[in-house]
Amino acid sequence: MKILFFTDTHIRGTNPKNRKDSFVDTVEKKLIEISEIIENYNIDFVLHGGDLFDRPDISISIASRFSLILDKIKVPFYLVSGNHDVYGHNPNTINRTMLGLLDILGVIKIINGNEKVILEKNNIKVQLTAQPYVYDIDSPENLDYYIVKDVDPGVNFSIHMVHGMLLDKPFIKGVPYTLIDDIKETLADITLSGHYHGGFKTIKIGNKYFINPGSMVRISNSLKEIERMPKVILIELDKGIEIKEIYLKSALPGKEVLDRSEIEKSLFKNERIMEFKQSIDAALDFEKMDINEVLIKVSNAEGVEDKVIKEALRRIANTHMKGISGE
Repeated sequence: MKILFFTDTHIRGTNPKNRKDSFVDTVEKKLIEISEIIENYNIDFVLHGGDLFDRPDISISIASRFSLILDKIKVPFYLVSGNHDVYGHNPNTINRTMLGLLDILGVIKIINGNEKVILEKNNIKVQLTAQPYVYDIDSPENLDYYIVKDVDPGVNFSIHMVHGMLLDKPFIKGVPYTLIDDIKETLADITLSGHYHGGFKTIKIGNKYFINPGSMVRISNSLKEIERMPKVILIELDKGIEIKEIYLKSALPGKEVLDRSEIEKSLFKNERIMEFKQSIDAALDFEKMDINEVLIKVSNAEGVEDKVIKEALRRIANTHMKGISGE
């Protein structure tokens, strides 16, 4: 049995701020290439990790344009809904979305959170389950969203597909996420995830695989995204599990489609802000620096808006006056 997995296509009709190409044309080329991969590799089933569309109310013209491509895929196409596919992070609103319409028309098949699908080919049976995105999916108490506890007897493999912030290592403080180490007790042989666009290298713990190839598209202009090349995952199931990465030939190098100048502006701005912050921090230590010196440094700060400098000077003056008055 051969299964193709990819995720986060974020189909939209407008160009993201950081893209230099025609985004909609690029996504179209990638999906056409994926349809060719499906045919050339004799794929039996296609799985999508969520965020097919960039918004639930995508225009009819864009939905129609891409539905024609997806409808040419003649093998079963299963998808779990992502946060961009539904309203208010609520998968129960799917019937009011364009994704829901494609499901009704039979272009794709949405897998609900309480559903089990049995895939069968060449005497191989696979239990396929999924967890759509919900607002609290990555709360520490909700690991069950990721963990499969029940596998039907008679199936050869179990695959669980989740649209959530599953990661191989800790992330930014304040952003909810779930670590692979926290869900390794799952009974699923393969856990497929989307949502985190950067993806991670396939992780194997014992005989279990944890996979996120990253978003099919690159929207942000981070340095990591410029270096990353979009890919799909080929899963071959027979007596065992074989995982193969297939990089998309239609995906151009990041530097050709992402605007690096925005990154450089952001880095320069952040550097100036840090320098300014250090000046302010030093200004608050009056035992080490004379107030007049502080005022001169703040007044001469470069790369900082006038209104920010004026506000900083006002606060320093107020602090200094409080110190003189003994408050």
